[in-house]
Parts: sequence; C-alpha cells; structure tokens
Amino acid sequence: MIRLGSQIRLTRREVERFRKITDIEPVDIRTLDDLDAYIARCKAHYWGGSKDTQFLHWLIDREYAQCRLAA
Repeated sequence: MIRLGSQIRLTRREVERFRKITDIEPVDIRTLDDLDAYIARCKAHYWGGSKDTQFLHWLIDREYAQCRLAA
C-alpha cells in the first residue's frame, strides 16, 4: 500500500491477493476508511461460523495487516 497523508493506493500485488482471497475486486479504495469498508463487505459476504469461514476471515485479516504494515 502506498500512502500519502490520508490517501492510499493498493499496489497491483495487493489488489491481486485480495481478489484471489475474496473473489471481490477491491475498487475505489482511496482511504483507510474505504479499505476498512471493503474488508467489512468481504467478511459480511462470507459470513458464518464454519472452520472454512473462520480461516477465510483470518486470511483477509492477515492481508489487511500486511497492507497496514507496508504503509
């Protein structure tokens, strides 16, 4: 993630990883609030208590954390 003040831009690699994990394209993400909303939308789309869902949410959280560390 590239950050300049309050503006962000996901790198091509981050976009590809989020798309691969969630099958939902991360578009129009320009702020951290936009990224948070995208993460919430993905988790809401894949909801439930199964081990698979928990693992998917963990993958999403891990990718999100890696983006935040990079900025």
